[in-house]
Amino acid sequence: MIKAFMRRAALTGALSAVTAAPAFAQQAAKIDPADTVWVTTSTALVLMMTLPGLALFYAGMVRKKNVLATMAQSFAAAMIASLLWMAIGYSLTFGGEGAYIGTLDRFFLSGMAIDGAHPLARTIPEALFMLFQMTFAVITVALVAGSVADRMRFTAFAWFSALWLIVVYVPIAHVVWGGGFLSAAGVLDFAGGLVVHLNAGVAGLVAAYVLGSRRGYGSENLAPFDLSLAVIGTGLLWVGWFGFNGGSALGAGSRAVYAITATHLAASAGAFVWMALEWWTRGKPSVLGIISGAIAGLGTITPASGFVLPWHGLVIGILAGLVCFWACTWLKLKLGYDDSLDVFGIHGVGGLIGTLLTGVFATAALTASPETPGGLPGLIEGNARQVLLQAYGVAVTAIWCGVMTYVVLKIVGLMTPLRVNTQEEMQGLDITQHGESLQ
Repeated sequence: MIKAFMRRAALTGALSAVTAAPAFAQQAAKIDPADTVWVTTSTALVLMMTLPGLALFYAGMVRKKNVLATMAQSFAAAMIASLLWMAIGYSLTFGGEGAYIGTLDRFFLSGMAIDGAHPLARTIPEALFMLFQMTFAVITVALVAGSVADRMRFTAFAWFSALWLIVVYVPIAHVVWGGGFLSAAGVLDFAGGLVVHLNAGVAGLVAAYVLGSRRGYGSENLAPFDLSLAVIGTGLLWVGWFGFNGGSALGAGSRAVYAITATHLAASAGAFVWMALEWWTRGKPSVLGIISGAIAGLGTITPASGFVLPWHGLVIGILAGLVCFWACTWLKLKLGYDDSLDVFGIHGVGGLIGTLLTGVFATAALTASPETPGGLPGLIEGNARQVLLQAYGVAVTAIWCGVMTYVVLKIVGLMTPLRVNTQEEMQGLDITQHGESLQ
């Protein structure tokens, strides 16, 4: 279980691991205060990425008449995903070691010992492990909303959030992180290149095609209402990503520090490259471009962050700026889809290339464990097979997410219209969906 190997590093400077044990068996845990404090802090940071980070980031890029509705979608994702994760999502993801899905041993968190630990996180309370993983489920669902901003009904989004979490997110999280067939095969994903970014990006692309373009897309001015909100949101996301990636070490050790360092360098490089490309092609560096490049770098480094050296993070960030800029400009126009806030171009494409680059740059020293004493190095250390494994993970995630997202949208469409009508879209979702507006 590759995710297990990487997340068992708990003591400062240690890369130790435990022998495999059936999930949810009573563990003789030794709770470490430093690890517990760090993961608690990381949990707060990752929740902050959605509330208010993503809410501000998305709201700043839509029109004034849709600001509140866009924020409401982030809050809805947080509420719905949190409740479902506690009830059933956590158990199905991290219960048991089935090839495709977990068990219901922790249904509504039943049987969770106060001083017990999960086999994948032996030095922190199991309740904290559950909560940390909950924040990942929350932000993944919330990310999808960016692709359908300005036009999806709130009722439809609420139903979509609930069904998509169980049908798409939970199975992917289990097979990658919870002991399923991708982790058994050796696919690496430190903090969510597959589970979070590619998953959300593909779902957003499918949703954009199913709902259709916004009214006036390509012919009217759909400029952002207040980019200052988006800048503030980006800052919160950037800082929160230290918990997102650094916290995924599940311990206050050297792996967490390496993950944070690579994360910051990738974000800086992504922002710089995107800025430079806009300066070169358009004559001026836009604020929207700079923050988009930063998010591209952050999303792209995520799957590799705890497996690579700092200079690898710099290279991955440069490539993120180049490829995601291309995806959000040329590719988007070529394919003709209206992904309102470029969820696919930034998160989907970023997650894809980041996952593949993990297979290139992963180091033996940072992937070593008693079960794999030689580590799981990437291409630059002579293991070309890891790139193929990463591509396998990308293919499985994209196919499952694409097909099942389409199915979920069709099911929701049978219960309620997916998008607002033309009159409601012209009036704005703030008024038509929530009865409120900015003055």
